[in-house]
Amino acid sequence: MKRSTGIRAKAFVAGLLALAAQLSFADSAPAAADTIYLNARIYTVNPDQPWAEAVAIRDGRFVHVGDRAGAETYRGPATTVVDLQGNMVMPGINDAHVHAQRGGVKSLYECNFPFSSTPEQIARRVAECVAENPDLLWIRGGQWDSGFFDTYDMESPRAFLDAVSGDKAVLLNDDSNHNGWVNSRALALAGIDRDTPDPSDGTIVRDPVTGEPNGLLLEGAEQRVSDQLPEWSQAELQAGAREALRIANSFGITGLKEAYSEPHAMAAFQALEAADALTAHLALGIQTPYGHRTGPLDYAAIDEQRDQYASDGLHTAFVKVFMDGVPTASRTAAMLAPYTSEHDHSEPNRGMLHLDPELLTRDVIELDKRGYTVKIHTAGDRSVRVALDAIAAAREANGHSGLRHELAHAGYIDPEDVPRFAQLDAVADLSPYLWHPSPIIDSVVAAVGSPRGEQYFPVRSLLEAKAPILAGSDWPAAVETIDPWLGIEALVTRQDPRGNFPGSFWPEQAISLGDALQIMTLGGARAMRLEQTTGSIEVGKSADMIVLDRDLFAIEPQEISQVRVLRTLFAGNTVYITSSAEE
Repeated sequence: MKRSTGIRAKAFVAGLLALAAQLSFADSAPAAADTIYLNARIYTVNPDQPWAEAVAIRDGRFVHVGDRAGAETYRGPATTVVDLQGNMVMPGINDAHVHAQRGGVKSLYECNFPFSSTPEQIARRVAECVAENPDLLWIRGGQWDSGFFDTYDMESPRAFLDAVSGDKAVLLNDDSNHNGWVNSRALALAGIDRDTPDPSDGTIVRDPVTGEPNGLLLEGAEQRVSDQLPEWSQAELQAGAREALRIANSFGITGLKEAYSEPHAMAAFQALEAADALTAHLALGIQTPYGHRTGPLDYAAIDEQRDQYASDGLHTAFVKVFMDGVPTASRTAAMLAPYTSEHDHSEPNRGMLHLDPELLTRDVIELDKRGYTVKIHTAGDRSVRVALDAIAAAREANGHSGLRHELAHAGYIDPEDVPRFAQLDAVADLSPYLWHPSPIIDSVVAAVGSPRGEQYFPVRSLLEAKAPILAGSDWPAAVETIDPWLGIEALVTRQDPRGNFPGSFWPEQAISLGDALQIMTLGGARAMRLEQTTGSIEVGKSADMIVLDRDLFAIEPQEISQVRVLRTLFAGNTVYITSSAEE
């Protein structure tokens, strides 16, 4: 009896110890996840843990990134478990230079045609738009490629549009979105005739015999017509914003940095946030006047706009400043050396600076002091140098504020200036996705001349110099789609991803896939000042990730543009999914 009692006593004590252990384990067990994703090949873009096979998500953030066993500890009765069947997963892409709201509105409401359109195709499309919109005064859209009027000898672009536009005013932008093609009604509404002088920041192209405007307007001259366009309604702007987010999510984009935003566009995004309809991180650059300016910015008004639209989902401590135009056939980007001559007797042309260097310096110093990241449009190597000088002056005046100011479209950089990006912690903004042969590149090279013309977008040189880099689509300017996979492939190959234009463009500047993905994810997050929130798959960060239909590291580089996104998650929620991924 004593022995039996002893066994029972020991068993009782052991049971108590086991129960205590279970209770202790229960106390230390992690709270259940909302969702667990298993059986994936997850590229995290986190150098300390490049790959994982499972993640657990709770309250919109990653709570586990690692192996399946670890993820299983987060399984609870209400946890949704998704088997990704071995697909590759990576962070959501951040497009750090885009005009998304404009792109959404354009997709829904404008008269659009491919960059490659011929005169006959454009005439047919404009006639269709006129017929489809009998109550509109203005037909706006585009886009014609930068070399269009070099390729097609058109005696009078204005008369060409007059023949198909009826009583409508027509404004068609080019692929750079800096220049316009208009008909007679548009010129009349803008008050432009043979006696109208060229603006200081643009050109009214004229008939060489009569002096009459021929329908082509460059830079500031185009702005005079676009200022006549009726404002989009708030309903149209909100619809455009929704459409832009839908398109972006379908390509795996979960972060957008609007290069510049007008107040009514910012209000549209604010309305979407109020409706709980934001499906991407949004950084909004505050717009400043385009073209020539002689006085400093209205800093108090910029502060007011920042504060009015800032919120948890909208990040507004960004400002866009324009320093020049574009280095296409219009020859309006500010260059250190002259462009090629347009005509036999043309005067040497180096483009134009919109702002005096001292004025830019004053603006950058003050904006830096007020806490803004400044994105400076610098498409020519002269404007790049002037902008770097302004950033250097801000560092001297304010110390290093921690703000990484950006030089947008910095495709032409004098070799002497490449090291200055790292020295000043200035960001080379490599947009749009033009790192391959294309009509717009042909126009650029013809205008800049060889060999300088071919030395465009020195991505590898910048990386080797430790320069901060971001990349963006610039959609809907310069590119027809926001699709980032075209840009990733072009970064890696320097070839046309669609195979329409043979050859490669400065192939020595091609970079690795890993570097390209880092630029398009974490690099973009840093440009939005959200690198602690998104850009990589790490515990504590927003659960922004995408599931792909193939492994990027297991395919040929020329297949990257064929990648399709099966599922896009933003803050843990599925914001895009294909029908095949639902099965």
